[in-house]
Amino acid sequence: MIKHKSSKPKLVDRFLNGVEKVGNLLPHPATLFAGFALLVVLVSWIVSFFDISVLHPGTKEIIKPFNLMSTEGLHFMITKMVTNFTSFAPLGTVLVALLGIGVAEGSGLIGTVLRLVVLSSPKKMLTFIIVFAGVMSNTASEVGYVLLVPLAAVIFLAAGRHPIAGLAAAFAGVSGGYSANLLLGTIDPLLAGLSQESAQILVKDYTVNPACNYYFMFASTFLISALGTWITEKIVVPRLGEYKGEEKAISIEQLNKDEKKGLWFALFGAILFTVFLLAGLIPEQGYLRGEDGGILKSPFMSGIVAFIFVGAALCGIMYGIGAKTFKNDSDVMKGMSKSMETLGSYIVLVFFAAQFVAFFNETKLGLIFAVKGAEILKSSGLGPIPLMLSFVLIAALINLVMGSASAKWAIMAPVFIPMFMLLGYSPELVQMAYRVGDSVTNIISPMMSYFALIVAFMQRYESKAGIGTIVSTMLPYSFIFLIGWSLLLIVWIQLGLPIGPGSPLHIDVVAP
Repeated sequence: MIKHKSSKPKLVDRFLNGVEKVGNLLPHPATLFAGFALLVVLVSWIVSFFDISVLHPGTKEIIKPFNLMSTEGLHFMITKMVTNFTSFAPLGTVLVALLGIGVAEGSGLIGTVLRLVVLSSPKKMLTFIIVFAGVMSNTASEVGYVLLVPLAAVIFLAAGRHPIAGLAAAFAGVSGGYSANLLLGTIDPLLAGLSQESAQILVKDYTVNPACNYYFMFASTFLISALGTWITEKIVVPRLGEYKGEEKAISIEQLNKDEKKGLWFALFGAILFTVFLLAGLIPEQGYLRGEDGGILKSPFMSGIVAFIFVGAALCGIMYGIGAKTFKNDSDVMKGMSKSMETLGSYIVLVFFAAQFVAFFNETKLGLIFAVKGAEILKSSGLGPIPLMLSFVLIAALINLVMGSASAKWAIMAPVFIPMFMLLGYSPELVQMAYRVGDSVTNIISPMMSYFALIVAFMQRYESKAGIGTIVSTMLPYSFIFLIGWSLLLIVWIQLGLPIGPGSPLHIDVVAP
């Protein structure tokens, strides 16, 4: 357990300490995921035994659980064990990205840049900048988890502050602020497409554009950045106290001649790489644009991890040449190898997490739970505003057991969008309410794809850190984000503000 500064902690601290203590009584995260996988096998048998099923609200298909204790289930578990692991999306993302980052770190580029950031940034703005950067990183999806979260911990430690506070601030922005941004990301057209299909249940020619939530997202960026900064400084930092771990801070010294030269070389490499990207993105028929000429569905967006690898490796090699930290190609490969050495425990954990997620998806239990929860909310009889806030809460709770934002929305949208349309609320507003609920519990959900990676990052600074440590640290963000974002949503509705271009709050629909 993290050692806290106050000998007589406040009520909030006592509660969070209790959450941490209970959470850390749980087995090792890998063991826990293995237990979850076995539990899914058992629950799939029980649910199948009682013949529980639901009607898919979109396709009208009857959803029945798949019994993993059947002969077919046994065959699935045996034959898919390897592919469940190797196809687990975060695994490849982390490994490939960290190979490039390992070059940048091995050359000394990251350490030098961190020192430059700490030396040049006002300390009062450091937390806000990290949370804001976390929110903005959502445009590039995995970048925030793989790069910014561990980087923020190192920056805080270099600035003489608790590294876990920096990690928490970045994680809050990246994952808790998933539906806030100044730019559009890959998730926007995906959710909009699902919303459009659901809206056409009532209005055949209704269209939902990918930027339909942009105005609300823009305002939310500053709200989440401000709330994340306040929570970090007023709750997390006082609770953590002074860092007394073994991890040493990077020496904050002025840059020497070779380091400055290395940075100029790295900047030249970054400019070359940027020119390559812009040349493929700016022209209408650019080589990095999609088949439709757009950027959202393009090789650039889908290949962002490859660009992280190439860009980080290129800048790292250029820095190493300029700063004379790389003598030959062996030094480059050593940097890559060293970055892989730190992932041993993560890979073990991912193996069991991948089996659990695959079992859960194959049994259809996530779909059944989501549909049942949606039906209960629909029949509650609440008024429009309380119902929408309840909807936000339901989305937040379902997110704890079903991680994929698009998978949940594919189930929930056909139920809630037509229902709210008949109450006079637009599909765009319903989608925004869903995104608020889906975001705020990401940071406390073990089902979130990168949760295991955050555990590994935190254990670097607190070897005994477990699921309880992360949940207790991030719970204040989740709770306050939920309140603050819900209040913003209510105010937005009451003022009648559009939530995006061509996206009104209210519509007039006559039921067929």
